[in-house]
Amino acid sequence: MQKSKTLKMLLAVSAVAAMFNTVGVQAQTPTSAAQNVAAGQAGSSAKLSAGDEKAVKDMAQANINEIAAAKLALSKAQSSDVKAFAQQMVEDHGAALTKVQAVAQQKGVTLPTEPDASHKAIAAKLEKQSGNAFDKMYMENAGTKDHKMVLAKLKSDAMQIKDADVKALADAHTPVVEQHLKSAQQMSMSAGK
Repeated sequence: MQKSKTLKMLLAVSAVAAMFNTVGVQAQTPTSAAQNVAAGQAGSSAKLSAGDEKAVKDMAQANINEIAAAKLALSKAQSSDVKAFAQQMVEDHGAALTKVQAVAQQKGVTLPTEPDASHKAIAAKLEKQSGNAFDKMYMENAGTKDHKMVLAKLKSDAMQIKDADVKALADAHTPVVEQHLKSAQQMSMSAGK
């Protein structure tokens, strides 16, 4: 009972943090759009560097991978806590993907549309699991490992990104991914007790 209350509180805090983060990004968007119009669209249509384009594609891929795994968890997870986590992943990563797609369209970047090969392989393994085994495998992979990997990539990419819009996107993603990782780790710790 205590684990459930703790998880619900963590998810509520995560949702509020994501909501405030979204409001901040949305509040900035009209300003950025106005600045681009004022600059004659020169900045928005400029070709991204290879590194910036890769960062946008990486952000899109990470969101697509998380959404696919979370949708699978919504249908297969046994634990209500795991299902609540998966629902949060669908919502947060869906909103993040929409933002990435908007920047990609503005910058002329073609994004991936499905999970990458390694995540398809994990999904195939997850499909064969059920009950607690599924919940554990999902939380280990999509919950902890993926968020650690994405966070490391976001932080390293953020230091090298040159385009202001792409940098803002990476900066907006980072605290949400950090919160997801923290929630997943806390769920794993409480499940291990």
